[in-house]
Amino acid sequence: MRDYPLFHGKISGMPLIKVTNLEKVFESEGASTRALDGVDLSVEKGEFMAVVGPSGSGKSTLLQILGLLDGPSSGEYLLNGKDTQLFTDKELAVRRNKTMGFIFQSFNLLARTSVLENVKLPLAYSLIPPREWDRLAQKGIGAVELTPRVHHAPSQLSGGERQRVAIARALVNDPEIIFADEPTGNLDSVSGERVMDILEELHNSGKTVILITHDRRLAARALRAILMKDGAIVWDGDAKRIPEL
Repeated sequence: MRDYPLFHGKISGMPLIKVTNLEKVFESEGASTRALDGVDLSVEKGEFMAVVGPSGSGKSTLLQILGLLDGPSSGEYLLNGKDTQLFTDKELAVRRNKTMGFIFQSFNLLARTSVLENVKLPLAYSLIPPREWDRLAQKGIGAVELTPRVHHAPSQLSGGERQRVAIARALVNDPEIIFADEPTGNLDSVSGERVMDILEELHNSGKTVILITHDRRLAARALRAILMKDGAIVWDGDAKRIPEL
């Protein structure tokens, strides 16, 4: 990766993310489903953490809450020491846009828009002057080695290239945290390894990276992992030593 400051070790003090007794219950047609059940978790600035577990374990629900895309039913979520439940809708949107970058399995690119315009999209919701948008988008595109494709449409790109566009878009606001939700799920093995290489490079440049995956082999590329089952964290430790459920 290029043009991102080097990270020189953990910063002591309060965690970047801290959740306590987090619960999430979904109500549907009179039935309740408990998606998160008493989750306690701290993430330090600069960590590379994988969230692992089978389908239905609560991984994506946890990401939605940590990414300020949804709120908990109960419990506390502190982001940089601030209680997220006290944020207004506007504050949530600003912090989500400025602090967080999201990479999803399905890429979520605008089909009839160029690589450059797709990467610029988050800047439209920022306070950055429009005159800076092209420069910042080009920087992100260069960081994922797609400058020759800058004016191509997503349909003209391979799956791996489309995911790299999504990564550039996630980087364009220079966020503190990168959330990657099954980012290799729609890719061949070579493209998937390249995406994981980029996530490692982002971590090495100082970003906090949270990877959601069911694949223990991919999770082992992180430094720390948590294992989820039935909405709870059942193990937390070295990503290369994840136990079997």
